[in-house]
Amino acid sequence: MSIVIDNQRGKKVAELLYNSFSTMGIHGRTDMPEDITPNSVVRGSLDHILFITLTVSIDYQRDALSLWESSRKTFDNPETRYLFDPKLLHETPFRKIVDDMQKYKLSKKPQKDANIWRTVGVTFYTKWEGDPRNFLKNCNWDSPLILERLRKDTHLYNGRLVPDYPYLRGSKIGPLWLRMLRDNVGITQLRNLEKVPIPVDIHVARATLTTGVVRGSIEIRSNKMFEYIRKAWFESVKGLSVKNRPMIALDVDEPLWHLSKYGCSYRNKITGYCPVSNRCEAREFCIKGRIEIENSIVKLET
Repeated sequence: MSIVIDNQRGKKVAELLYNSFSTMGIHGRTDMPEDITPNSVVRGSLDHILFITLTVSIDYQRDALSLWESSRKTFDNPETRYLFDPKLLHETPFRKIVDDMQKYKLSKKPQKDANIWRTVGVTFYTKWEGDPRNFLKNCNWDSPLILERLRKDTHLYNGRLVPDYPYLRGSKIGPLWLRMLRDNVGITQLRNLEKVPIPVDIHVARATLTTGVVRGSIEIRSNKMFEYIRKAWFESVKGLSVKNRPMIALDVDEPLWHLSKYGCSYRNKITGYCPVSNRCEAREFCIKGRIEIENSIVKLET
């Protein structure tokens, strides 16, 4: 059983994918599902921040395209618009929140998703005057501290301590939220983003493995493999620069996601044959061999 992190290969892949995504696109695309705002929302406004924050809090085991489309439809309907208002979430019966989150399929797991959504929203209402920026400011805009507070902050509910930010505190969603606050909302005050790990989902994982940045012969739990992937991108971007600043791991999140979503997803898991490789921007790095990510297990023979 062996595993290799190839940082030199990672540097080349990071540079290639970032430049491709910033210009021609990857598999012809330069957009992300969260880029489109609801009809009446101004980029950078409080409405935009709450739209991004609450939607990303239930971004687990979901198809991103359908999640963000459902969220926009929910926001655009005056009858369900209240779901994005922390004060109104606090005042609305839970049963109604459950029902209204199902109108446009915003929730896949009705009780669980509504509980996550309401808890996050009500936390911002009761502790931060309904504005996530007050929380960020209280953390001195320090990204590692924000992630730590997301994980640790709790409140008393029915006699027991429960997390303030369920799922928003997760190892994927926390960093993803910070990237969206930077890239989508346009919050420039966030500091030390270079210390934030790349948000690893199945697409970022698959693209990292198919380009050979992490490779080897191993069967391993996906959460352990994700640790290797986070380390690989922390190391690989060192010394690279974009837009007159140092490149950071978060910069390759979107390019990797696109590479997998519209490319590596079609690859044969056993042989490594990919039917779209002839038009893939990263084809020179495509590695042959077995790459399976299923049921929280990664099987690698590359």
